[in-house]
Amino acid sequence: MMSAAVSAQISVTAENYRVYDGQGNPSSVEAIVKTLDGVDVVFLGEQHDDAVAHALQAEIFKRAVAQYLATRKVALSLEMFERDVQIVVDEYLKAQISEAQFLASSRPWGNYKTDYRPLVELAKEKRLTVIAANAPRRYVNMVSRGGRETLNGLTKDAKKWIAPLPYGEPSDVYGKKFKALMGPSPEAQMGIDKILASQSLWDATMANSVANYLKKNKRSLVVHLVGAFHTESRLGTVEHLLKYRKNAKALVVTMRYEDDFKTFDKTKNTGIGDFVILTDSKIPRSKR
Repeated sequence: MMSAAVSAQISVTAENYRVYDGQGNPSSVEAIVKTLDGVDVVFLGEQHDDAVAHALQAEIFKRAVAQYLATRKVALSLEMFERDVQIVVDEYLKAQISEAQFLASSRPWGNYKTDYRPLVELAKEKRLTVIAANAPRRYVNMVSRGGRETLNGLTKDAKKWIAPLPYGEPSDVYGKKFKALMGPSPEAQMGIDKILASQSLWDATMANSVANYLKKNKRSLVVHLVGAFHTESRLGTVEHLLKYRKNAKALVVTMRYEDDFKTFDKTKNTGIGDFVILTDSKIPRSKR
């Protein structure tokens, strides 16, 4: 059983979530951690304001470190930091700069202290690598406004912060899912191909960041925190990872809050992850 504090008022216990396999059979956090023995990277897909999911991510990472660090390298990879602040992350992990300077220089998300700091601090304590995996927002914005070709004009140094060009196209399944998410209205569909291209830059850069670490660190385990849409049904970032490292073994854990989290709705939840964690929607949300 897991118990973790989300805030001074809220404590997460096994009564706040249910773990299932991808087909809806009851499972457990223990089963997820045990499965990590045979994978290179686990994608912990979240809804960014899901406080229960964040507590579970911290618990899974903590258990993975405890169980596997003696026999293999374990790294934390984060969508929430961009590649151009990797040097800042590294300086903080080495205690070369203060936490205040780290936060002032690394563009952390608004919920960093409550939701991601516990994992970064554990990595710091254990001297683990933390991968700032994402593409800088300014380049994602460039693509959403002008298309992927705009990246060709970046300097050689700037291109280090994104996936190698030309980065991969989204799969048809992922593209259709993304466009459905954006909605059918003409306003939502305006410039949709450029927006999808920017989403793919996000996916490809995170995948490339993970792949680069795996290439340099054989038999390692990467725990990657990411918005669930990027990895649901093994699409998006997972697809791009397999383009960079075709033999990489990935595990997808998809977390989402539900009003009836104790019931697995097979019509919408089957196959969205190798494991699916449904959390109690009544728990107050994290604040970004």
